[in-house]
Amino acid sequence: MQRVASWLLFPLILGGAVAFTIALMPSTGPAVAVAITQALAVFVMTAVEILHPYRREWARPRGDLGTDILHAVFSGLGMTRLTDIAVRALGISVAGFLSASVGASLWPTAWPLVAQLAIALVVAELPQYWLHRLQHERDSLWRFHAVHHSAPRLYWLNAARFHPVDIGLLYFVGYVPLVVLGCPEEVIALVALFDAVFGMLQHCNADLRLGPLNWIFSAAEPHRWHHSKTMDEANTNYGSNLIVWDLAFGTFFLPKDREPPAEIGIAALPDFPQGYLAHLAAPFRWRRLHEEARLASSGALAAKRPAHG
Repeated sequence: MQRVASWLLFPLILGGAVAFTIALMPSTGPAVAVAITQALAVFVMTAVEILHPYRREWARPRGDLGTDILHAVFSGLGMTRLTDIAVRALGISVAGFLSASVGASLWPTAWPLVAQLAIALVVAELPQYWLHRLQHERDSLWRFHAVHHSAPRLYWLNAARFHPVDIGLLYFVGYVPLVVLGCPEEVIALVALFDAVFGMLQHCNADLRLGPLNWIFSAAEPHRWHHSKTMDEANTNYGSNLIVWDLAFGTFFLPKDREPPAEIGIAALPDFPQGYLAHLAAPFRWRRLHEEARLASSGALAAKRPAHG
């Protein structure tokens, strides 16, 4: 039964969330339908992690629960709403210009909603892939993205552990192309719903197995490697939802000979601050954080040296 659950939970939760939202939309509108489904997903994911955990040691809070709740409320919901204003302001004006130029919307609005969602995910993933990759390769961006990688364990709620600047950039580059192309409100709502539920599944402490679907989705199995302390392992699997661009650009990583590490985080900053306000300040204290880490490492090495005399 446990093995069957491992294979069925991902398609049932994600597929059920999308189907339920589509069914609700005609009566509630897109925004309310997404909100209801997300709320239900929270209860489902909590139950799944309790009943079918991947690592039992990840089930124990490490002083991170309150911080991740604050991220979900402020860095997640709050920043997303602010960025949404900018996305629509820029995207709609460009979309209007393009529409006037070609005489129609560029988006295939006649397609079924599920097909439009699939196209939207592929389109949004391309700029998000490159931004995420640059967040690992450029120190000016990594200092913000490091907040996400500071998580001491993986569970569904730390899908929201992002610095506001970091999540704002990801949201902006992913959604502007959709608005520019004339993507309907219903489809953008489904993308937002997919992002939220998939993020929970991607970070969850549940024993999910995807098999061949790991070549389509950037789900929990490949994403656990992305949180490794080893940089060669962490600088892979950049997809937010899909793995397609990792496959295209050679950054897909899913070894079959070993399990992802249980100890995750940032090797260069083992004492990365864990409070919410400290997370907001961390990118602006970047040099100081590295200096503190260097001093702590020097002190630890000195303590290990044998005494002479």
